[in-house]
Amino acid sequence: MLVTQFTSWDSLKLNFTCLMLVASSTGLATHSVMAQSNENDAARWMAKAQIAPPFTVAGSKSEWDSKRKKLRAEVWELLGKLPPRPKLPRVETTSKDDRGDYIVEKFQFENAAGSMVPGYLLLPRNGMKKAPAILYCHWHGGEYDIGKEELFQSKHTPEAPGPALAKKGYVVLGVDAYCFGERNGRGPGGPAEKGKDGEMSASKLNLWVGRTLWGMILRDDLMALDYLVSRPEVDAKQIGVMGMSMGATRAWWLMALDERIKTGVPICCLTRYQNLIEHELLKAHGIYYFVPNILNHFDTEAIVALIAPRPVLFLDGDQDGTSPVDGIHLIESAVRPVYRLYGKEQEFESVVYAGQGHLYTPEMWGRTLDWIDRYLKPAGDR
Repeated sequence: MLVTQFTSWDSLKLNFTCLMLVASSTGLATHSVMAQSNENDAARWMAKAQIAPPFTVAGSKSEWDSKRKKLRAEVWELLGKLPPRPKLPRVETTSKDDRGDYIVEKFQFENAAGSMVPGYLLLPRNGMKKAPAILYCHWHGGEYDIGKEELFQSKHTPEAPGPALAKKGYVVLGVDAYCFGERNGRGPGGPAEKGKDGEMSASKLNLWVGRTLWGMILRDDLMALDYLVSRPEVDAKQIGVMGMSMGATRAWWLMALDERIKTGVPICCLTRYQNLIEHELLKAHGIYYFVPNILNHFDTEAIVALIAPRPVLFLDGDQDGTSPVDGIHLIESAVRPVYRLYGKEQEFESVVYAGQGHLYTPEMWGRTLDWIDRYLKPAGDR
């Protein structure tokens, strides 16, 4: 009935303004009402979903070791029916470039799942001595054309990470993830379908055949790791992994899945999934990232706990929209007791920078280099 009182658009606007002033004076401003409504919507969705009970740590190391085996098997199962991984990929070196302090080999391998995986291997000049190595995981950021080229850029890191690490004596390897770099436009949608459209098609096809794009990305990374440890220049017992954003998530998942990785530094992406939902930030991550059914089993802390007792350093900002800080602290409180079972609490380190967003700062970069030197190099070589 109220609508019949409006005789023109101007009067409608006037009356609406008055209504807003009344709402504001009574503490019922539209923004607050909508925020509360959205919060209730998320809570209602979650209340009707089947969420696993909170992660609990076993009472003893032996109990945890048993639980850990089952947990890792669950993680693999959730990733889907991944094709068997060859014992060692058949790698073709396509070029070599001597850059003085280091040599760059460009290579590719067929991943036995219908896709060619291009990558770079950086070899430091250190004579015949076996060197520690870094598996470098590039970020996402919607920058599908970059991929492994991030190794040679300082766009997101304070300096180009590939050359910086090679000059410090590390063998460095990085590959293009599905839909990135040279693989942009090489998905099931063909060469005309690139970027997020190609990523969406790759996700759809993988779901149809019972697996996840995330699992396939990790599978390629593990094939790259297989190649890395096979190189005669590499000390296979001294392997680290690092990356920012999507690269960070790849890093901690890889550490959870494969014991060959001795240490890692994931930067700006320690995301607890339930907290992401509570903060209405599902939009902060692309479709590649989502693993069906995972919250029926566990949240992020269970996966991170599989890294123990190996040393890992997480670096995040408390204003990073990809990783709500309350979720980071929940992960920390859940994982530290696992390290305590091994007497290795100091090997789990998580630093949260106040007032900082999704950013890799020079201070964080320096801390990264110090960490990998500490755990991958003999004291006399640091």
